[in-house]
Amino acid sequence: MKATFISREKNDVKFSIEFTAEEFEQAQVEVYKKNKDQFNIDGFRKGKAPRTIIEKHYGEGVFFEDAINELFSSEYPKALNELDLEVIDSPRAEFSKIAKGEGFTVTITVACEPEVEVKDYLGVKIDKIVNEVKDEDVDREIEMLQKRNARMVVVEREAKLEDTVILDYSGFVGEEQFEGGTAERQELKLGSGMFIPGFEEQLVGVKPGEKKDVTVTFPEEYHAEDLAGKEAVFHCLVHEIKEEELPELDDEFAKDVSEFDTLDELKASTRERLEKYAEAGSVEQMKDAILEKIYEKTEVEIPASMLEDELDKMVRELDQQLQYQGLGIAQYLQFTGSDMAAFREEMKGDAEKRVKTRLILDGIARQEKIQATEEEVDDEIKVMASQYNMEVEQVKKILGEDSLRYIKKDVQTRKAVELIYEKANIK
Repeated sequence: MKATFISREKNDVKFSIEFTAEEFEQAQVEVYKKNKDQFNIDGFRKGKAPRTIIEKHYGEGVFFEDAINELFSSEYPKALNELDLEVIDSPRAEFSKIAKGEGFTVTITVACEPEVEVKDYLGVKIDKIVNEVKDEDVDREIEMLQKRNARMVVVEREAKLEDTVILDYSGFVGEEQFEGGTAERQELKLGSGMFIPGFEEQLVGVKPGEKKDVTVTFPEEYHAEDLAGKEAVFHCLVHEIKEEELPELDDEFAKDVSEFDTLDELKASTRERLEKYAEAGSVEQMKDAILEKIYEKTEVEIPASMLEDELDKMVRELDQQLQYQGLGIAQYLQFTGSDMAAFREEMKGDAEKRVKTRLILDGIARQEKIQATEEEVDDEIKVMASQYNMEVEQVKKILGEDSLRYIKKDVQTRKAVELIYEKANIK
């Protein structure tokens, strides 16, 4: 396969893909192997007829279309990668003469991402940002570590907020017990907000072994429509009350939770770690500030298809986040009293900013001739392989040409950001 750039007019790019006679022949062989069971030829068992017999019976071009489709689907992404094209629409293809024993050429016209001319992106003036780590920041981290190593102890007293209670409950609307409103020995931290609003607060003051009727009203937007807006009574029995017992903050604590012998050493290490995070955060904030200034003075005409694609991506991202919480996009829209059209309209501004920012960075990379090296792309794949405990070549095979192109683009984008940061005028 040979890909050749022909021309570009605004966003429409024309290029050709040339296939040799050998490539076309091999594609036909593969198609024959895959589809030979579909042909019934007198004198041959199904799937056993030679390719020459099938071609004689149905015409020598019987496998042409499928072979062309196979070649195009596998080589088109490679051509885009080779020519460094980011397409935003389906391609329009024109084929040269197709004949047995000959190669052919496909001339493709396809809409691509606009090439943005970015000006004055080097030497951008911004104020230096320094995020300081204070003593209370270190103390907060140590307290979080202390809480993570707390143990729950049973207490014989009235329940308070922040206690964890072990209880049975059964819920009724009127005289009818409703489905999903019953549990035994349920663990509930009072004040966590895990139950219906008002439920947890009514258990404050209950002692172990006591019964308590808790009356609540389900929210109007509750996901179970048969309960939404209705008053319910939960008959509760509290078995146990537990409170968090924190370990003493001393040298023994430091030895138990870290590799350090003293609490002072643990605090010093914590401060060092927080300072590294703070410094990295400062750098990211300055990069954002530089990019924001470039963004404000760069005009970009965003194709409608790119904006719609970005909105689709944002909807998918939100849906994935909600699924981790046991929800979905449909329930989210129901809870917020919105619909998909209104949601997309609300997100349009963010989508435009994401697309425009990406096009600006692509423009800087193109103008500076920034490329992702093979080694840099391989490093990205090695990280992915390590995360998923897979071999590098296995990851490459799974990713395919499209995903490899996106990885390459991500590397180029990061290098463009690093360039404008290194060349910025930071006071």
